[in-house]
Amino acid sequence: MPRNVLFICTQNRLRSPTAEQVFAEWPGIETASAGLGNDAEVPVSPELLAWADIVFVMEKVHRTRLSAKFGRHLNGKRVICLDIPDEYDYMDPDLVRLLRQKVTRFLPAA
Repeated sequence: MPRNVLFICTQNRLRSPTAEQVFAEWPGIETASAGLGNDAEVPVSPELLAWADIVFVMEKVHRTRLSAKFGRHLNGKRVICLDIPDEYDYMDPDLVRLLRQKVTRFLPAA
């Protein structure tokens, strides 16, 4: 079961920080978030990827970019695409609902 969970979007301003917040209190895991964009609040780094047991990306393009830029740091880690488009604000109730619906099954039982 994953212990360290990393959420990735483009700018690390809306979707991934929301996910980090939503699952911050989940029992048995630590959460972090980062972005793949050049001006992301917290950029994805080899150190963050080394820390993560499981990585969630918001869109297929993120998985592609992650593999291209950090492929050798993924070392067979599980990268799961949530297919959540960039159309939500931070902590948007619809985004929170979607995240709970798509992420929960990959986490230890609460």
